[in-house]
Amino acid sequence: MTTPNPKRILVAVDGLSSCGKSTFARAIAAELGYLYIDSGAMYRAVTLALLRAGIHDPASLSVNEMEEFLRQHLVGFTAPTAMQQPQVTLDRTPLGDEIRHPDVAAMVSQVAAIPVVRTRLVATQQALGAQGGVTMDGRDIGQVVFPQAEVKIFMTARPEVRAQRRYDEMVSKGLPADYQQILDNLNERDYIDQHRECNPMRPAPDAIILDNSSMTPAEQLEFIRPYLRQALSQG
Repeated sequence: MTTPNPKRILVAVDGLSSCGKSTFARAIAAELGYLYIDSGAMYRAVTLALLRAGIHDPASLSVNEMEEFLRQHLVGFTAPTAMQQPQVTLDRTPLGDEIRHPDVAAMVSQVAAIPVVRTRLVATQQALGAQGGVTMDGRDIGQVVFPQAEVKIFMTARPEVRAQRRYDEMVSKGLPADYQQILDNLNERDYIDQHRECNPMRPAPDAIILDNSSMTPAEQLEFIRPYLRQALSQG
C-alpha cells in the first residue's frame, strides 16, 4: 500500500496472547515502511533477566528491589537498519528465541503485572513512538502507551486455535512444546492480563476488533488496509 501523504501515524495492535499480534504488526510496519516494536519482548526480556538471576517469584521483590533490578538490567532495542527492524536487547545484548522459552512464557504475565515494571517500560515505549511512524503490539498499547494512536486494533482468537499456533511455532523452532501445557498457560495468562490491577488488558473504546480464528495473515492485512488508508488520508 502506497500513499503520497507524508503523515506518519501510530498503529497500536493489542490482544490476547498468541493471536499473531507480532506477525500482523510486523506486516503492517513493512507495508507502511514503519518501525515495528514488540512491546511484549521487553517484558519477556525482564522476565529472562529475573530467571537468570535465580528469581522465580517476582512478587517476592519489594518495589525498591525491583527498581534497582531494572536499573542494573537495562532493556532496550538495537538501532534499526535498512535490512533489520529493532531487536530487543538485555544489557545491550540482542536477544533471540531465548525469550520464547516456556519458562519465560510461564512467568511473563506475573512480571508484566508489576506496576513499577510497567511504568518503566511504558515510558520507553512512548519515547520510541514519539515521532510517529511506528507499529507497536502488546496488551495495552491503544489504552495506555499510545491512546492517541490513529489506528487501534484488538486481536482475539479461540484459545484452542491460539494454543495450536504457538505449539506449531515452537516445534518449528526446535523448542520443547506440549499442547495442553501451552493451552493451560494461555488461559492463565489471559486471566492475569485481564484482571491485573495495573492497566488490565481490554480493548480501547475506539479499537477495531479482529477475530482471526479463521483468517490467514493475508486476509488479516486485507481487512485492515481500508482503516490504514483512512487514517493516512486524514489531517
